[in-house]
Amino acid sequence: MPGNEWEKIRHLLVVQDLQGQRTIPLQETTYSIGRDSRNAIVLRSRSVSRQHAILLRVTLPETDQYGFRIIDGNFKGKSSTNGLYVNGMKCVSHNLQHGDVIAFGNNQVQAKYYAISYISEKAFSESGDIENISDFLLEQANVANPFQTLIVDPNFEAASETALARLASFPELIPNPIIEMDLGGTITYLNPAASVKFPKIREIGNKHPVLTGLLNAVEDRKINSFSREITVEQEVFEQCIHYLPESDLIRTFIVRDITEQKQAEAELRQRDRLLQAVAEAANYLLVEMNYETGIDKVLAVLGEAAKTDRAYLFKNHLHLDTGEMALSLQFEWTRTNFTSSRSHWQNQLYQSSELARWYATLSCGQSISGTIQEFPIGEQKLLDRDGIKSLLLVPLRLEDEFWGCLGLADCSQERLWSRHEESTLLTMAASISGAWQRQQVEEKIRHQALHDMLTGLPNRLLFNELLAKALPNATRNRESLAVMFLDLDRFKVINDTLGHTLGDELLQIVAQRLKESLREGDTVARWGGDEFTILLPRVNYLDEVDQVAQRILQALQKMFCFDGHELYISASIGIALFDEHSHNPEILIQHADAALYHAKDLGRNNYQFYTTTLSAKTPELLNLEKSLRYAVEREELIVYYQPRVNILTGQITGMEALVRWQNPEMGLIAPNVFIPLAEESGLIIPIGEWVLRAACLQNKAWQQAGLPPLTVAVNLSPKQFRQSTLVEDVARILTETELDARFLELEITESTAIADLEFTRNVLHNLEQMGVHLSIDDFGTGHSSLSRLQLLPLHNLKIDRSFIQELTTDVRVAHIVKAIVTLGRNLGLRLTAEGVEKQEELDFLKSIHCEDVQGYLFYKPLPAEKATEVLQNKQTSALEMKN
Repeated sequence: MPGNEWEKIRHLLVVQDLQGQRTIPLQETTYSIGRDSRNAIVLRSRSVSRQHAILLRVTLPETDQYGFRIIDGNFKGKSSTNGLYVNGMKCVSHNLQHGDVIAFGNNQVQAKYYAISYISEKAFSESGDIENISDFLLEQANVANPFQTLIVDPNFEAASETALARLASFPELIPNPIIEMDLGGTITYLNPAASVKFPKIREIGNKHPVLTGLLNAVEDRKINSFSREITVEQEVFEQCIHYLPESDLIRTFIVRDITEQKQAEAELRQRDRLLQAVAEAANYLLVEMNYETGIDKVLAVLGEAAKTDRAYLFKNHLHLDTGEMALSLQFEWTRTNFTSSRSHWQNQLYQSSELARWYATLSCGQSISGTIQEFPIGEQKLLDRDGIKSLLLVPLRLEDEFWGCLGLADCSQERLWSRHEESTLLTMAASISGAWQRQQVEEKIRHQALHDMLTGLPNRLLFNELLAKALPNATRNRESLAVMFLDLDRFKVINDTLGHTLGDELLQIVAQRLKESLREGDTVARWGGDEFTILLPRVNYLDEVDQVAQRILQALQKMFCFDGHELYISASIGIALFDEHSHNPEILIQHADAALYHAKDLGRNNYQFYTTTLSAKTPELLNLEKSLRYAVEREELIVYYQPRVNILTGQITGMEALVRWQNPEMGLIAPNVFIPLAEESGLIIPIGEWVLRAACLQNKAWQQAGLPPLTVAVNLSPKQFRQSTLVEDVARILTETELDARFLELEITESTAIADLEFTRNVLHNLEQMGVHLSIDDFGTGHSSLSRLQLLPLHNLKIDRSFIQELTTDVRVAHIVKAIVTLGRNLGLRLTAEGVEKQEELDFLKSIHCEDVQGYLFYKPLPAEKATEVLQNKQTSALEMKN
C-alpha cells in the first residue's frame, strides 16, 4: 500500500445519544446535525434542536489537508435552543481538534472528535461498525507520534457565523445533485439532492451512469471542465464535470434534467418519420395497380416508421358457419424475426367474450390502445399467443360503415402509443378505406367492361383474353381445345313480334342453359346480340366436343315458358379445333364463325366442324376488298367531322374526323363494314395516313379562314398505332400541313392502349413531347382500370356510347359512368361522353360534371362543307352577343 495512504488524516465523530453509540467517518464537505430525520447526522433526544449545528469541512492553508469546524445553529444562522458546548465551554463555533468533546445542550447527547493518521482506507471505512472505538484507535493509530493540533486560517476565524452557515448551506440546500469522487474512484461527497436522486450511487460507485467513464475522460481531456449528457433509468441529464488537480478530486454537477426535452425531440423526430411514412404509403395506394401489393407496402412503411414489430389489417365478414359478424387478419407485416400470426386470427367472432369490447369500441369510431396488462383477461389470452405487449387499433370506416381495423403491435416492450402514432394510423385508415372503395369501383368497372350486362356472361374481350391464355396451356399439356360459335336461329323474329323485353329475358335463360350444358372449366361468353362463343380448353378426344355440342342443342330445344308464352328455339353451332390450320385466337374464332354459317346453310339446328374447304372468302367479300385497294387513289374516301360540344357553354371545343367510303357502285359504305376488312388486309395503314393528312389540312384551312382555333381528333387503328414509323409520320404530316401540333388530337382505343403498356407509354410520351393531345377512345369497352391508364401521358378520356345508351335505363350504368367521370377528373383528364342523343342523358352528364359531349342531340357527323358552316354560324353568334 502506498505511503501516502497511511499519512492521510482521517476524521471520525463518535456520537452518544439516547439510542446508544455510533461512529461516523467524516467524508463529506458539510453535515447538518439535529433531531430532525432529514439531517445528515440525526441525534436522538428531545433536548436537541431540529437543526442544532453544522459541521463544515475546512481546507488548511498551504496544505493538502483539511479539518472540521462546528457551528451552532442551522443553515440560515439561527442558533440552537440549548446551545453548543465543546470541552465544557459554550461556544458559537469551534475549530475541532483531536479528542474534543461536544455536548448538544446537555450531557444527554455528546460526540467526540478524532483526527488520526496511520490508518488504512478500509479500516477507516469500517470504523462505523466498531463498538469500542477507543480501543480501535489505540490499535490502529501511531500513539508514539501523537496528532498535532490543526492550525486554521485566521481569516476563517474572523468570518461571521451567518456567512459560514450560508456557505455551508450552498451544497446542502441546492436542488441540483453534486457528487465528488477522488482519483481512486471513491465517492468523497454527496449533497442531499444527489442522495435523494441517486440513492444507490454509493453502492454502485464509479460504475454508476453518473460516474461511468469520468476517470478516463479526465485523463484524456486537456481541459479541467467539460459537460456531457447521461441517461439514468430512462431519465436524461445534462452533467458538468470539473477536475480539481490541487485536491485530486472530480466534482460533477447535474445541471438540469433534460428528459422532457429529449422526449420532445424524439417525439418531433417520430412525427416527421410518421409524416414521411404517410406520404410514402399514400403514394403506394395511389399508383399501385394491385390493391393487395399496395396494402403490403403500406403496412411495411407504417411498421418501420413506428418502429413496431407487427402491423395488421383486419377485415370484417360474416362467419362461414354461423353467419354472425366476425373478423379475419387479411394483411400482416412483421419484422424478420417474428412469425406470421395470420392463422390465429381467422373467423374470430365479435360476439365472443374476447372481442365484444373491440366491436363495441371500433364500430363507434373509437380507437383501442394500451399495454396488454390494461386489457381484459380474455383479450390478454388472445394477444399472448403472438407475444403482444402493446396494441393500437383504429377502425376502418367507409360511408359510416365499420368494415375492419388497422393496427400496430409491439412484442418487445410495453409502450404507450403517442398521439402522432394514433393520428397517423387514423390517416392511413382513411386512405386505405378510400383505396378499397376505389378498388371496388374499378373492379366493378372492369367486370362491366369484361362481362355482358344482360346475361352476366363474359363478353368478347374477356373471351379473347381467356382463349389467348388457354392456347399456351394446350400446347404445353399436349392437348387440343375447341372454340364454338353459336347463333340462335330466327331470334330476330322473336324480338320483332314479342318485343325486346321478352327477347332479353329469353337471352338470360339461354345463357343459364348454356352454362349448365358445359363441363367444369369450360367458358361461355356472349359475343353480341344472339351470338355466343364457347371455349372448351381441355380436349383429348373429338367425342368430348360432340357430347358438349349435343347437350347444348338438346338444352335449347326444351320449351321456354315465361309471361304466359311458350317458346321453342333452336341454334346453329360452328366448331374450330386448335390445330395447324387454326393456330391463334383470331383464326380460331374466324374458323368457328365460318363453320357456323356452314351449319346455317345446312338447315340450322345442327353443329359443324371447320374444314379447310370453308376458308375461301365469298366472291362479294373479295370484290369489296379489291375495290377498297383503289379507294384512296380514286379519292373515294371522305372525312366527316362531328363537333365536340362543351356541356355548360354549348361551344364547340373540337372536331372528330370520321372516315366514310363513297363507292360509285355500292354507295356510301359504313366504317363497320370496310374498316375490319382494311385491318385484316393491311390497307388500314395508307387509309389511316390519308385521314390524318386530310384532317390536318382541313383544320389549317379553318384557321386560315379566321375561325377560332380548335383541335381535330383522329383515330389511330391498332395496326397504325404499332407502326414503327408512327411518330415520324405524324411529325412529317404536321410539318407538311403547317399545323401546330397542339391542334391535333390522336385517339387510340382502350384495348390498343393496354395490349402492351410499356410500348404504349413510350409512343405516347414521344407524341406528347411533340405537343400532340392524346385521348383514350371507347373507354369502358376494354378491360383496363384507370389506375393503369394513369401511367400513360393522356389528356382526354372518351366514355363509350354503349354506356350512354343505357345511362337513363340502368342505375348500375349510371353509377359506373359517375365513377369514371370522378376518377378521370381526379387524374386530370378531360371527359367526353360519346353518343348523347337524349336530353335526360345530357342532364345526367351535366350533373356529374362531365365536360364535353358528342352525339346526335347536338350534331351528326358532317361533311367538311357543313362543318365549316356550323363553325361560321357559331362565330357569328358569338360576335353578335358581344355587340
